[in-house]
Formats: sequence, C-alpha cells, structure tokens
Amino acid sequence: MAQRVLCIDPALRNAGYAVLEAAHPPGPGLRLPPGQRPIRALAFGVIRNAAKLPQSACLAAIHAALREVIAEYKPTVCAIESVIYVQSYKTAIILGAARGAAMLAAIHAGLPIYEYTPKRVKQATVGRGAADKQQVAFMVRSLLSLKETPPHDAADALAIGITHLQASNSPAGIGKLGSLV
Repeated sequence: MAQRVLCIDPALRNAGYAVLEAAHPPGPGLRLPPGQRPIRALAFGVIRNAAKLPQSACLAAIHAALREVIAEYKPTVCAIESVIYVQSYKTAIILGAARGAAMLAAIHAGLPIYEYTPKRVKQATVGRGAADKQQVAFMVRSLLSLKETPPHDAADALAIGITHLQASNSPAGIGKLGSLV
C-alpha cells in the first residue's frame, strides 16, 4: 500500500506545498515492478499571497488551499518544517501563524503531523545541513526525476516530504519521528 504525504514549507506570503506518494514493495525482500519509482510527486506548488493582503486573509488562503489539496489527493500523513530560529520576534509570530493555519488544515483531515528542522531536511536531501535553496531544488528535481526545477518554496516542501519518507522507511528514523496529533 502506498503512503501519501502532504508536505508543507510554511510562510505567510509564499507557502510551499507538495503531495508525495511512496510505493512500497508488496512484501519483505520484494522489489517494485520495473519502471515504478519508489517516490513520486503527485502535486506541488506555492500558495502566493500578495503583500497588500492582510495577515488574516493570508492565513485563511493558506488554510483553504491546503484543504483543497487534501480533498483532492487524500494524503495519509503531513510533514511540515518545524519552527526555526529567527532574530525578529515579529517574523517568528508571523511564521508561527502560517504554520498554525497549515497545521489546522491537516488536523481537520485527521492527519498525523510530523515536524522536521531545516537542517535535517537539507541533510536528508543534499547531504549537508548548510545547503542553499538552489542545491535543495536541484537535488529534489534529481531525486524525483522532475522535468523542471520546482520553485524554491515548493522544492523545500518536496524536500520535507522526502525527509519524512526516508525517516519512516528507516528503522533508525522511526524513533525520531515526532507526531503532533
């Protein structure tokens, strides 16, 4: 049975999202059929909110867009970027509000939520925690065999999903998962 992951890189103005599907072999020691990829991107994009839009309208737009994605693709789990250190308390509050709007959409759908730090996502995707956005986007394109490089915010969401799938398929990673629901 395949696992579908709603992947979220939260932000007020440009929130990245994706839905990844991981095909699992039909039994222990068995392989996937020829031509079937272990992970494939079903959808990805960026929820863009204009600078003049009030914060409350941005939060509503993020929540509504993610509810639509959930309804269409029916993910089984949600992976989201965890809180990061920022020097500005105002930025931290805005990012927290965007995360809350995104998480609420997942919670309403009954999805378990797992958080991953930016450093862990970069390590899982690129191999080093200090990778820049272009390196992440390039590796995501390569790992998922995409025809074009996704926008940075969508690439970050895809990378969060790749990290979750790697962790959930690894005996060492399972204990490190932190479901919020």
